[in-house]
Amino acid sequence: MASPDKLVYMANQIGKFFACQKGRAAEGIADHVRKFWHPTMRQAILAHLEEGGAGLDPAVREALTMLRLAKG
Repeated sequence: MASPDKLVYMANQIGKFFACQKGRAAEGIADHVRKFWHPTMRQAILAHLEEGGAGLDPAVREALTMLRLAKG
């Protein structure tokens, strides 16, 4: 299992890739995390968000919030 620091780094890298999609970056990030991250990785990054989300870029934070809300 990756550490929270590693997950933050990975999520922010995904965010950088989708940054060119103005207004849709968060959707792209959320879709990527939903499709390609193992469930335990998603749970860990969402837990990190719940604990304050230190180090997460704004678009990544928005994307993870979208995932959390969709999860119910």
